[in-house]
Amino acid sequence: MATETDTHGAVSACVDSHGGAVGMPQLCGDWMGNQVFWLVITLVVIYFILSRVALPRIASVLAERQGTITNDIAAAEELKQKAEEAEAAYNKALADARAEASKIVAEAKAEIQADLDAATQKADAEIAAKAAESAKAIAAIQASAMESIEAVAKDTTGEIVGVLGGKADAKAITAAVTAEMKG
Repeated sequence: MATETDTHGAVSACVDSHGGAVGMPQLCGDWMGNQVFWLVITLVVIYFILSRVALPRIASVLAERQGTITNDIAAAEELKQKAEEAEAAYNKALADARAEASKIVAEAKAEIQADLDAATQKADAEIAAKAAESAKAIAAIQASAMESIEAVAKDTTGEIVGVLGGKADAKAITAAVTAEMKG
């Protein structure tokens, strides 16, 4: 194993004759104190950087996020309450509209029924008037028919009596036909 002398003339077992490290320099016992010193310095610097710069920023971001989350939850609750109120108002308006529609339908049915009743009464009155006119016309036709039958019966009776060899006067024929027609 080669040894090297340092600036004070001391020999180190971690360096070869050409000035290169022998093995892993991190594991060299001669340099261990120096490495520990710089490790402590580095850790202290990192601690101060983290505690003075990074961690306060992280804490402020976390606090801001927590505030945002709290505000968003409060806003969501408020919006939920408004949505429930809007739904209740919608349901009430829908129920009112249905009630109003039912009322309008009932009024329309009543109006239509009244119009229908009036039209039915008018039609019944027209039918009754036409029936009365028809009855009068039938009575007139019946009376005319009876007169015609009576005239035909008188003529026929006069002809039959004449054919049978008898002579009937007009008064007797009229009396006989009238008596027979009355029943």
